[in-house]
Amino acid sequence: MEVLASLRIPPSRVAIGIAAFAVVLELADIWVTAQLPPSAYTPLPFAPEDMAGTAFPVFGAILVHSRPRQVIGWLLCVGGLSAAANILSANVFTLLYGSAVHGRVIVNLTWNVLELTLGVLLPLLYPAGTLPSRRWRWVVGLAVAGMALDWVAVAAGQRQLRDVAHWVVATAMAAAFTSLVVRFKRGDAIERRQLLWLLVTLPGLLIPLILGGTVWWVATLAIPLIPAAIAVAVLRYRLFGIDTLISRALVGTGLAIVTMGVYVAVSAAGSMFLSEVDPVAGIAAAVFAGAFFQPMRRGLQRGVDRLLYGSTGVPSALARRLRHRLQHADPVHGLLATLDVLREGLSVTGVAVEVDGTTTTSGAVAGSGDAPRPAKTIALVWHGEPVGLLLIGPTDRRRFPAAHDERVIATLTPYIADAAHAVRLTGALQRSRERILTAREEERRRLRRDLHDGLGQSLTGMAMSINAARLTVRAAPEDADRLLADLRAGMDAVSGDIRRLVYGLRPPALDELGLAGAVEELAETPIETSGDLASLPAAVEVAAYRIVQEALTNVRKHARATRITISLRRDDRLRVTVTDDGVGLSPDARPGVGLGSMRERAAELGGTCVIREAEGGGTVVHAELPL
Repeated sequence: MEVLASLRIPPSRVAIGIAAFAVVLELADIWVTAQLPPSAYTPLPFAPEDMAGTAFPVFGAILVHSRPRQVIGWLLCVGGLSAAANILSANVFTLLYGSAVHGRVIVNLTWNVLELTLGVLLPLLYPAGTLPSRRWRWVVGLAVAGMALDWVAVAAGQRQLRDVAHWVVATAMAAAFTSLVVRFKRGDAIERRQLLWLLVTLPGLLIPLILGGTVWWVATLAIPLIPAAIAVAVLRYRLFGIDTLISRALVGTGLAIVTMGVYVAVSAAGSMFLSEVDPVAGIAAAVFAGAFFQPMRRGLQRGVDRLLYGSTGVPSALARRLRHRLQHADPVHGLLATLDVLREGLSVTGVAVEVDGTTTTSGAVAGSGDAPRPAKTIALVWHGEPVGLLLIGPTDRRRFPAAHDERVIATLTPYIADAAHAVRLTGALQRSRERILTAREEERRRLRRDLHDGLGQSLTGMAMSINAARLTVRAAPEDADRLLADLRAGMDAVSGDIRRLVYGLRPPALDELGLAGAVEELAETPIETSGDLASLPAAVEVAAYRIVQEALTNVRKHARATRITISLRRDDRLRVTVTDDGVGLSPDARPGVGLGSMRERAAELGGTCVIREAEGGGTVVHAELPL
């Protein structure tokens, strides 16, 4: 590739040229093969080398075009070209001289290149383009030594020595394919998926060759599947679930075998006991096999899922486990239980859920140190309301990745959203309780301060005035009268303080006039009302009154408004709106205590309070309080 870069030749053009040249050689071989008598060792009109010489370079060129620095594509191109050159040279010399002996140098050389590229280097370097480790270099050396020994045997005319050379090369090829198993055991999830694409196609090639005899030629038809699988594994392995493909293949094969076995068994039994009505036995066999088809399919699917993924790989089983754990756990532990089940079902390093800035984690997902980053982020939605984020970590390299992860996620995500919503409600309830306790304690502190500093001191002063009046009533009646007059004024002040305390707890106007009347008195203007406002809960009445009171205070202090409109509407909740035509909200204004208190009063009841600009200018305060 460095040479191509120095010559400024695009690698994709070179690969396409190799593929085109291989196809030209195959077209020439078609003409040469047509001149030869039919082959006695295969019923097909072409040899395995023809299939390899066409498929391997084409898919190799596709790989090089997308991944020019990936050596796998170049191996497919060179190996496929050598296969095309080998079969063409052998057939040409057979056509000219009656055998390929005269072209032994060309035939052997192209065959050696074919063995080295596709039989040794391809399995050794697939899928990363590098050796599993330096210790595997001896395999390449062994293959080269075997090929060199073969050339020596050819030159010396030693048939036995040549057999030894073939066994050496075969040993190197077997070791190269063994490296795929080693890679699968040590590789991560991505590498395993890529290896599976190749491994799943090899039985179609190897089984007919092992059986030999009259069926070996079937392997020729499986040859294109190998470069196709390699191309998919390198370029598009994420788009297809190879283990799902294996699962469906195993289920289909199992169904065919079991159904055929049932059919044969019932047919045999019918032939033995109903020999005179053999057609009936065939119909009975078909009906019997068809009746058990669906139960067998379900059973085989469960068995294959457990074979590939273990007991954690069946979505329905995971859902049952999840429901059981949710029924026996509080919301926080229930969410953690859902994450544990999902992590086991997906075979990932960790799963986490972010709810209101708090993260609940099972395993390692993301964070500080060496924790891996999330491989997938999913929004959790509960009845149309976003409740958090689901973070899924990468696949655990020690376990087989679940190809049906989308099925698992789709099955378990609703449960996780329910658990996240429960955690969110629990957190909101806890915060609400904390606010209520804080407000109660603040109210108690205010009452204590008002009683101690106000009423307490006033009553103490009144007691002292009473004692002084008693001592001076006979000796100095004028002084006693003055003291009693001061005592009377102090009693009036105490009565005012008591009224203020009572008013702070609950405005008396609410009990005397009702909410609508109290708000009209407060606003000194008529208000708009709808619905029954006479039977509102006491807490709702106080909150609505205080919100209107604070809104009016802000309008009178800051708005410079000429008109104020207040509406109270009751349906499923109480809706309070205060609108003015003042200067509106300043962009630079910072929310004060009053605005915060309105929002807190609404939030204490589970409601909302929104302050916004009015359409025609001014400000709108809108609160909704649940009943």
